Amino acid sequence: MKPGIHPAYGPVVFRDKAAGSAFLTRSTAISEKTIEWQDGNTYPVVDVEISSASHPFYTGTARVLDTAGRVERFERRYGRRGAN
Repeated sequence: MKPGIHPAYGPVVFRDKAAGSAFLTRSTAISEKTIEWQDGNTYPVVDVEISSASHPFYTGTARVLDTAGRVERFERRYGRRGAN
């Protein structure tokens, strides 16, 4: 890789505002805010609105839409396309 053209890659804490959870990972994201982590070190913190801790798909609260039922209801109501 060329030196000097890539952003700094280091430890960052991502804090989920909706779930109240945080996790430490590595990223190129930057932030002026910092947080003292459980290991006693201070890291930049990036606040996010949603993460796997609060997303309905990952928490199991996602609603499944019945698309097959909607298609069948539409076909019953208006008939199949190309039907005589």
